[in-house]
Amino acid sequence: MRNTRHDTFGRNDRRRAERWGRYAEILGLMVLWLKGYRILARRFRVGGVGEIDIIARRGQVIAFVEVKARSDEATAAFALTPRQQKRIARTAEVFLARHRVPAACIVRFDALLVSGFFPRHLVDVWRLMP
Repeated sequence: MRNTRHDTFGRNDRRRAERWGRYAEILGLMVLWLKGYRILARRFRVGGVGEIDIIARRGQVIAFVEVKARSDEATAAFALTPRQQKRIARTAEVFLARHRVPAACIVRFDALLVSGFFPRHLVDVWRLMP
């Protein structure tokens, strides 16, 4: 027999976290748009590889943006692990291979940390290692 109270509690937590994550992504989209970025893709997924929250372009810069929503900014920053960075980088390579991206474009990995109403956009958070 299943403990329905516990199962319901876990499901509600997941739903709440999913809503908070979607809200954070929308805030991130608005911040990037206000900064002059054009949104190329949202929640870009490659099966078996990974997902990128936001892909945006401003001028010759293509930014692959990971959105992290946590109760405080430090926790959000530490939630972006090296393993996630590798997964995002592999997904970015697939995106670049599938889309015509001018050779002059600069590829960058950014983070948007959401811990309150206004997200903090961190530019060029990590780089691909050769």
